[in-house]
Formats: sequence, structure tokens, C-alpha cells
Amino acid sequence: MSFIKMPRLLRALACALPIGLAACGGGGDDGGSAFCPSVAASPGVADRQDWLRCYFNDNYFWYRLAPNPSPVGYATVESYFDALLYGGGDPIPGSAATWPSDRYSGYQSTESFNRFFGPGRTLGFGVAVNGLEASEQRATQLFVRYVEPQSPAKLTNAISGGLQRGDEILTINSVPVATLIAANGGFGDYSALTANNVGDPLRLEILRATNPVVTLTLNAAEFSLTPVQTVPVVQSQNGRRMGYVFVKDMISQVEPTLSTVMAGFRTQGIQELVLDLRYNGGGLVTMGGNVASYAAGAPANGQVYARLLHNDLNSGRNRDFTFTNPGAWTGFSRVYVLTGARTCSASEQVINGLRGVGVNVVSVGDTTCGKPVGFNPVDDGWGTTYSVVNFEGVNARNEGRYFDGLLATCPVAEDFSRPFGDLSDPLLVAAAHHVDNGACPTALAKEAPQSRRTGPARQRYEGADGGERTGMVAR
Repeated sequence: MSFIKMPRLLRALACALPIGLAACGGGGDDGGSAFCPSVAASPGVADRQDWLRCYFNDNYFWYRLAPNPSPVGYATVESYFDALLYGGGDPIPGSAATWPSDRYSGYQSTESFNRFFGPGRTLGFGVAVNGLEASEQRATQLFVRYVEPQSPAKLTNAISGGLQRGDEILTINSVPVATLIAANGGFGDYSALTANNVGDPLRLEILRATNPVVTLTLNAAEFSLTPVQTVPVVQSQNGRRMGYVFVKDMISQVEPTLSTVMAGFRTQGIQELVLDLRYNGGGLVTMGGNVASYAAGAPANGQVYARLLHNDLNSGRNRDFTFTNPGAWTGFSRVYVLTGARTCSASEQVINGLRGVGVNVVSVGDTTCGKPVGFNPVDDGWGTTYSVVNFEGVNARNEGRYFDGLLATCPVAEDFSRPFGDLSDPLLVAAAHHVDNGACPTALAKEAPQSRRTGPARQRYEGADGGERTGMVAR
């Protein structure tokens, strides 16, 4: 199996999965690099390649199966990193399945890593489109699916209220969307939506309903993320009170807002909890555990939420993360989770962890991305943070290895014109129907999705647009 080169965009995201053992960011404990050669303050390519080879040999989850080529012949650190990744295909012990190729490991600047997992900030335009979803639905149009509230995309005054979910994009930097959707063998090319520097321009032609076409230019900026949004209480047709919360990133800024949201839900007497994780690419395991703990409540307190299992050289680093009971919630025996192809890593662990302690998780939407492995990110000392697969994550029942993604209980296609938390949103409509009837609505059912593991949709995910991050960080 050929190796898949991780695009620049995902390298800026990739540090992300499971649960944290080590510090994330500058100087994080890599659990093995101490045995690797230290080099000069200004190392050459060969020095950095030697360090990488040593790190992989000690810490890589698949170190026994992965190639171990000599650095000779690789002109760059990046090309050598790609050559060290496991290509997949070997039998998984105790299973009829095989290990997948490593589409998860990556790297980014330590500055970017620390900015995201520290103050919760990022550099970019703040707009994401339905690139992956359009590929699955064989659509020919491109819509805005998500806008960061504090981003240039939202704050631009060239269009009323800034960009909005459901706006149709006609061109990106003067390139027609039909050309972009067809690029890369049909997987699409939305790399222009990822900024490299403050001030980078992005030119869009936008059509909103029957309004005239608007041309606007966004300039990239560093801005604060808003990981918890849209928190209405809605009612099913039978009058069941449903607390809805949209969680975008599993970063430390989730906790204070989520605590306030859940306190409000308690005051309003919600009977059902809906977690919208459809665009949650993951983040810190502890934050995912926090979200799950509100859902599971007192019955799960102290039980295993996630268990991290390293390779045999690092089994001493295996660690259990447990449920807590923030706010002394009684918990829910049934929880609704809205999912999609961008539900990944730490957000998938929320589903897996809840199921591990017997919570009935009804997932509505699409199959998740399929990323049950994670990282102990390590700064190499020269400004790059590597997120190499170090472990797999399982739940209290030792269930994991969902490399093909977690299937939706109720498969439902998105409608990008519908706002989050509104009962016109098909995913929320389906959840409300299930609340009242105990079954999925047949009228909204969608065709079974492609495998996230080997199909085109999974490969498109690795080139996710808009600078969005994926993963689960061991912390």
C-alpha cells in the first residue's frame, strides 16, 4: 500500500487524538526521545532525520511493522517522515481485519500547536465548506457549512452578518467551484481556504438566496476560537425538553462555557441531551471526558472513560482516564450525538467511552472519521511538534479499533441551509423523532456511506478544508 502524504493543512491539525499522558506543546514529554541523539542548536537535515528515525523506533505504535529506511536518499526531513509511516495491511491480532495505513501522524510548527492548545487561538479565515460532504453526496455546488464567530469570515462587513452557513460559494480566488470539486481525482482542492500568514487574502464570490452575487476579500488573522456554541432548549413534538449544545473543538476553553450551559439546562429541566459533534475533529482527551461526564453523570463517576494502550516498549505508559461528575449531574441513560465524517478522534472517544459504561448513545448523521489511535506530541527542540501515533484508545469494555468509523444509528444527510440548533435541521429533526418514537425516521434516512478507511471520502478527509484540526491529544 502506498504511503499517503499528509497535506500541509492537516499537519497543522494532526496532533490530535487520544488522551494525554504528556504535555502537549513546546518541550512535551515524548516518552522516549531522551534515548535519541541530541544535536547542535542548528541541526542539519541529516541530524533531524536521525532523530526522527530514533524516535519512531522507540515510540511508534507500529514500530515492529513499519519500514525503517536509511535517511540516505531523502533530501528533506518531510520526505523522510513520510517514508517512516506504516503502510498497513498486516493482520490485527485476534481479528480478521488488518491494520490501516497511517493516515494520522503528522507535524506542525510548535508555535501553531501551542497557540491552539494554549489560549485556544488559530490563524486563518474561519470559513469551512462542504467539500467532503459534497464528494459523498456527489454534489456540484459548494456551500459554507461553518463559520468561526470571531473570524474574518464572520466579521467582514462586505456582506450582511458576515458569511453564513448555507451561503453558496461560486468561485475561490477566481477559480470556479466546479474546477475545485473535480480536482485531485474528484477529491477536491480547497487548500486556498488555509492561510499561511496574517494578512493572506482570500477572494470569494458568494450567492445568498435570491440576493445578487457578492464578491468579498477576507484577510487572514489570528483569532480566538469559540468551541461551545448554540445552546437552545427545544421541544420534540410530544413536548420532551431537549438541551442542545454544539461543541466544535476539545480544548481547555470548553469547560467554563459548558459548565454554564449545563447549569442552564438543569434550571430549564431538560429531559434529553443532544451533543452536536458533527464538526468536532477532537483535541484533548480530558476535555472529551469532561463532555462525556456531563452526559453520563453520577452512575459513571470513577469508571474508565478511556484507556490508552502503547506499544510493548512503552506499556508502562498505559493509562486509564476516568469519568468525573461535574456539577453533580444525575446523568442520562440515553444521549443523542450528532455525527459526521468530521467527527474524529477525541469526539469519537466520547461516543465509545459512553457506550463502554452502558449509556445508550443514539448517533444521528453520518459515519465518523475512524481514528481510534492517538499521540503524545513532542517538540523536537527546533520548532516542530510531531504527532506520531503512539497508542490506541479503548473504552471500559476494551472496545476500540473502529478504523472504518462509528456507524450512525440514524443515517441522515445534512442540509447546509439549516442553522445549528434549529428544529428545521434534519439531524435534530431525526433526533427529536427518535425521542418521541424510539426509532429513526424513515423519511430522512440516507444511503449507507462509504468506508472512511479506504474510500475516497476518507482520503478527502485528510485534505480537510478551512484549517480545521483533527485528533486526540494525550493530555
